[in-house]
Amino acid sequence: MSAVDVWLVDLAVSADQLDLCAQVLDRSERERGNRFLRLEDRARFVASHAALRLILAEARACSPSEIRLTANAAGKPNLAAPAGSAQAFNLSHSGTRALIGLGDSADIGVDIELIRPIPDAVRIARTHFAPDEAASLAKLPPHAVEPTFFGLWTRKEAVVKALGTGLSLPLNRFSVTLPPAAPRLLGNSAGWTLAAIEAGPGYAATVAVRAADIAFRHHRLSPDWPDRLGEKRANRACGPAKARL
Repeated sequence: MSAVDVWLVDLAVSADQLDLCAQVLDRSERERGNRFLRLEDRARFVASHAALRLILAEARACSPSEIRLTANAAGKPNLAAPAGSAQAFNLSHSGTRALIGLGDSADIGVDIELIRPIPDAVRIARTHFAPDEAASLAKLPPHAVEPTFFGLWTRKEAVVKALGTGLSLPLNRFSVTLPPAAPRLLGNSAGWTLAAIEAGPGYAATVAVRAADIAFRHHRLSPDWPDRLGEKRANRACGPAKARL
């Protein structure tokens, strides 16, 4: 059975740690981060992308700044360097947490959402979700609508991100199960594995992999993870993926 590693990351870092995060990003990432008007959005972007680089670098035995990323036509990032065996990954962030999925080759998508007040959740669902999903959401008691909405949203976003097709697959073109049922793609579900990720109180998170019978290994970066970004890796060249941490 193939396995995918899923990392939960705390993005609440100090100002000094945020500086370390910024130092390992490439120019394109720094420019994207600077486009955010709100300081908290900029910090979340910088920290989450630095965490992704750390996880990729430790899987590839190199330094975070040596990672080179490209993107496909729909904007999904891919690993350009170091060269070697295929490396599938995906990143999502919300609130003060990030979710990162890392696999060997199968397409992977992750999504995490901070559960927050959304008074028009049913209206949004009727506009953007499949009719059966919106109808099921509308039948729920009021206290259950928001957590279910965000759980449903992460399931659908994870599938779209795994496909890597961007907006070319509207969310109303396919259905998934509603929480608290185990996540599953309805209809043409063969060749897919979905899993709910425990991200702590007030969060919903899902990972989707375009492959059957996938096992998931759960990790959490230690609170001091930004301090590892500056560690020297002397005499260690980037190479193919090594055993997971």
